[in-house]
Amino acid sequence: MIPHWLDKQAFLKPEDIAVQTADGQSLTFQELNEKSRMYASYFAEHGIKKGSHVGVLSSNCVDMIITIHALSYIGTVIVLLNTRLTPSEISFQLKDSEATYLITNTALKDKGRNSMEGTGIPPYHLLTYDEIQPFEKTIDVVTELELDQLFTILYTSGTTGKPKGVQLTYGNHWHSAVSSALNLGLSPNDKWLVCLPMFHVSGFSSVIKSALYGMPIYLVEDFDERAVNHAIKHQGVTMISVVSLMMERMLKELGGGGYPDHFRGMLLGGGPAPLHLLEQAKEKEILVYQTYGMTETSSQVATLSPGVALQKTGSAGKALSTAQLKIENHQTACVVGEVGEIKVKGPMVTKGYYKRPEANLETFNDGWLSTGDLGYLDEDGFLFVVDRRKDLIISGGENVYPAEIESVVTELKEVVEAGVIGKPDSQWGQVPVAFVVKEEHAHLGEEEVISHCKRRLAKYKVPTTVHFLEEVPRNASKKILRRKLVDLLSEMEGEE
Repeated sequence: MIPHWLDKQAFLKPEDIAVQTADGQSLTFQELNEKSRMYASYFAEHGIKKGSHVGVLSSNCVDMIITIHALSYIGTVIVLLNTRLTPSEISFQLKDSEATYLITNTALKDKGRNSMEGTGIPPYHLLTYDEIQPFEKTIDVVTELELDQLFTILYTSGTTGKPKGVQLTYGNHWHSAVSSALNLGLSPNDKWLVCLPMFHVSGFSSVIKSALYGMPIYLVEDFDERAVNHAIKHQGVTMISVVSLMMERMLKELGGGGYPDHFRGMLLGGGPAPLHLLEQAKEKEILVYQTYGMTETSSQVATLSPGVALQKTGSAGKALSTAQLKIENHQTACVVGEVGEIKVKGPMVTKGYYKRPEANLETFNDGWLSTGDLGYLDEDGFLFVVDRRKDLIISGGENVYPAEIESVVTELKEVVEAGVIGKPDSQWGQVPVAFVVKEEHAHLGEEEVISHCKRRLAKYKVPTTVHFLEEVPRNASKKILRRKLVDLLSEMEGEE
C-alpha cells in the first residue's frame, strides 16, 4: 500500500498549483484535495460505494480531474468513456463494464441519458458536474491505495470486433508514472500541458503524473496549435504529449521560430512518425521523445531518453527501467533488424481484459503481452515500431507497412495528411491505396503523388490509386481509423 497520492501532495505542497487552464482557472494541491473529498462525499450520499463501477463521460475540464480523484477516495472503479462514441457504443461499454452510475458534464448530459437506455442504470444515477453542491457531511475516505486494486477500465478502440475493457490497477498507473520519471527525469519547474483526451490513457496518465510528482498541469479542452504554442512560450509549459498530426500542426504554426529554453520537449506517441517531421523538429532543436505504448501498458512502455533523442531519430527508445521487451516471430526470437511482433512485460502492463477469458488466453503468455504491433531492434537494442500487424499489407509476398508510405506521401509540401490501406488484388493479393488531404487551393493530383512515391519507394510499395479527402478519419487520440478508410473505399468502388 501507499498513501493516497493526492493526500500526500496536499501535505507536501499545499500551496503549489496542481492544475490551471487557459481561461484562468487554477487549483492548488490543497484546494484540489478539498474539492475531491467534497465531491466524494456528494457521490457517496447518492449511493456510489467502494467497488462500484462508475462511467465517466467527460471532455477535458477541471471537474473531470476532481471527479477522478473523488472516485479514488471512495474506492470505485472508473470506466472512462470516449465522448466521440455514439450512444449505442457507449451503452455497450456501460453494460459490458457493469457500470451502475454515469457522471458527465452538462454539455454531454443528453448523450449520457441516451446512452443509459437499455443498460439497467436508473435515470437518477446520471450525475452531472453542475448538480454537485458543497457537501459538509464527511465520509470515511480511502487514505491508502492498494496497488493491486482495480482503478480504471478503458476500452480499446474496437477496430476489429467488439471493444475490450482494459483493466488497470493503481499499481499499473503508479509504475507507469515512476518509470517515465526515471527515464525522462524530473525538474522542479516541470509543467505538463494536457491536450489529449483524459478518457484515453495518454491524457489520463498525465493526471496521475501530476498527483505523484507534485507537478502542475496546464489543461486544454481541445487541441489548437496556436493556443498550445502560446502556452509553451508564455505559461512555463515544459512537456507535452502529442501524436504526429498535432506535432506537424504545431511546427507549421511555429514557422521559423522556436521554443524557449525552459521547454524540455515533446513525448510523441500514437504510432510511427514520418521521418521528415522528426527531422524538422531536429533542425529547430526541439527534443522529441518518441515513445511506444498502448492502453494495455498504462501509456508508455518504451521511450527515447534525453541523451539519445537526437541521435536515434525514429526510434521509440528502449524499454523503461521496470519493463521488458522482445521481438518474436511465431515464438522464435528475431535477430537484429528483423521485423516481428513486439511483446512486452512489466508492472505497468494490464493483467487482462474485463470478462474476456478467451482474449486473455490469446494475448498473454507467462506475463508477456502480445501487442499485435510490428517492430525491430537495432544493434544497440533500440526499438523501431513499423506498424500494426492488422494493418500490414502483403503484396506479392512482400510486407508493406502503411506508415512507411504515409511518411513518404506527407513529404510533399502540398499534403496535410495521408492514410494508406491495402486493397484486394487478384494478381498480387493486396496493393496499397492512399487517401490524401491536401492544402487548400493546392494543385496536386494523383499522378504527382504516385510519381513522388516511385522516386522514394520500391515498386510494390507505390500506391496504385490515390483518393483525395477533406480529412482522414481519426479517433479522439488522433490515430488513423483504417477500418473507416476500407469502408470508404468500398463505397467509392460501389459507385463506379
